[in-house]
Amino acid sequence: RERELFGLCACKGVLDLIIRNGTRDVIENLFPETIKEKYETLKQKVDIARAWQAFDQANHQRGRGGFSRVLTAIKGVVVVLLVYYRVNQAWEHGLLAHKPVSKWTPEEVVLWLEQLGPWASHYQDRFLSGRLNGRLLLTLAEDEFLKEPYSIESTSHRKAIIMELERVKTLEVKPPQNLWEYKAVNPGKSLFLFYALNSSPRLSMLYMYLFDYTETFLPFIHSTCPLEEDEDDHITKFIDLQDPTWTQWREFLVKYVFLPYQLLAEFAWDWLEVHYWTSRLIIVRAMILSMVELIAFWRLWSISQLWSLPILMLGSFWNKATRGLRVFIVWNLTPQFFWNCVFYFDLYISPIFSIFAHMRLILELGTQAM
Repeated sequence: RERELFGLCACKGVLDLIIRNGTRDVIENLFPETIKEKYETLKQKVDIARAWQAFDQANHQRGRGGFSRVLTAIKGVVVVLLVYYRVNQAWEHGLLAHKPVSKWTPEEVVLWLEQLGPWASHYQDRFLSGRLNGRLLLTLAEDEFLKEPYSIESTSHRKAIIMELERVKTLEVKPPQNLWEYKAVNPGKSLFLFYALNSSPRLSMLYMYLFDYTETFLPFIHSTCPLEEDEDDHITKFIDLQDPTWTQWREFLVKYVFLPYQLLAEFAWDWLEVHYWTSRLIIVRAMILSMVELIAFWRLWSISQLWSLPILMLGSFWNKATRGLRVFIVWNLTPQFFWNCVFYFDLYISPIFSIFAHMRLILELGTQAM
């Protein structure tokens, strides 16, 4: 019997090779009755059927493992290329965010100016013609921007430049104004906020309010719950941030309780012009996570298990906290390149696969509900 099982497995391997070569359909069309009869005969023999099943499973796992290894290698190459590209692209802006204002060159002053908004592009040539470096920039008053060579006639534009200039004078460096500059200045915090907002958005926003109010929470709430403003005020909304009004708080709290991922999507939407693909990935992932969360709440309600929600939330918080603690311990012991790879993998590669996984979960839950 062992010889028979071995011969059957060998024949099965040969048949698999034939199938992979695309000739299975030809054989089945030529000998349909014979093949059907053989299959029925083999199914009646328990030992042979088990051996066949074990061979199928081993062959499937071997093929899946090979594909998984190839896919992992491709992911690694893509992540390394992303890190290299992003580091080179953000080097100039990151360097400017670390460089003292008094040492800025005229070209770096223009780079700072153009990041104030699309409206600032009209004044780039004027600033370059005046050869305005960082040391001279710190000495300018508002009325001087009315004169040649700047000739900035718009009051709101002069106000925006002066407000940002005051921030630069206070910080003595250029404040970060996009994701890459923020990551260059705050590598640890950017990684923490990315993971925290993705896994526990409510706790993360509470942390931002309690411990990072001015730098992170104010821009976040003004982006997700903006006031109705005219065009002139909208230009300076991220430069002269005020405390939220009661209207903004009411809108924010409703979304915070019921649709926290919606807040992330709205924040990413506000940065579409700056981060084209990054914002779109975040928006799609936030929409899918909102659907998954709503379906999870509905399932708990349908089986009368809503009382277990605080226990589940506490367990999730404990898991995230212990994982964050482990990352914090090894943060300074690991090269920054490794964390850059982790950051860009989870920002670009992981969402693509998780989107399909979550969509499959949503379809399965929808099928069970029906």
